[in-house]
Amino acid sequence: MRHRFFAAVASAVAVSAFAASAAHAAATDQLRTFVTTVKTATGEFTQRQVKGSGDAVKVTGTSSGTFAFSRPGKFTWRYTKPYDQLLQADGQTLFIYDKDLNQVTERRLDNALGSSPAAILFGSNDLEKNFVVKNGPVRDGVEWLELTPKAKDTQFERIGIGFKGGNLEAMELRDAFGNTTLLTFTGMQKNPPMAADAFRFTAPKGADVMKQ
Repeated sequence: MRHRFFAAVASAVAVSAFAASAAHAAATDQLRTFVTTVKTATGEFTQRQVKGSGDAVKVTGTSSGTFAFSRPGKFTWRYTKPYDQLLQADGQTLFIYDKDLNQVTERRLDNALGSSPAAILFGSNDLEKNFVVKNGPVRDGVEWLELTPKAKDTQFERIGIGFKGGNLEAMELRDAFGNTTLLTFTGMQKNPPMAADAFRFTAPKGADVMKQ
């Protein structure tokens, strides 16, 4: 967490502490507002894989694509660069389609979203059931929150969520091996109308389908 230095004068300390507390409260409010009022959304994302910290940070991969969701549990998450891959869920089943392999993997959704990063975007609004939520720093005008999964068998040990002006700006996903996935969101449209069959998946002709 970013260290903050305050003036020695007691009044300045009090003002700064109050401002920090207000910023954190605002971030918490923005998260709760997002998960309770944004029922559907579309937008674009950029994803970067980062390893290390400080001066030793190294970007190991970059990808981008589009997304759409309808709470709870219906979504499409499509990578378009540098490869084409689709993750789509209809509320009951998660389909993962690899275009290069022409292969579809099916998984039951069940509670799989529970403590995963996808729960924040696509799940229900009961985040505190699955995460410990703590206030984070303010960086470059973005107010951050830190979510720690309560479950012990999750891929990520910490999830950071950044909001600015009520909009979801970014996510930081850190695993136990020192790897960080950075997601930034652009062009998000909140609560657009969605067709009833918007998240229905049909396997491409000739694709191999594997069920897990």
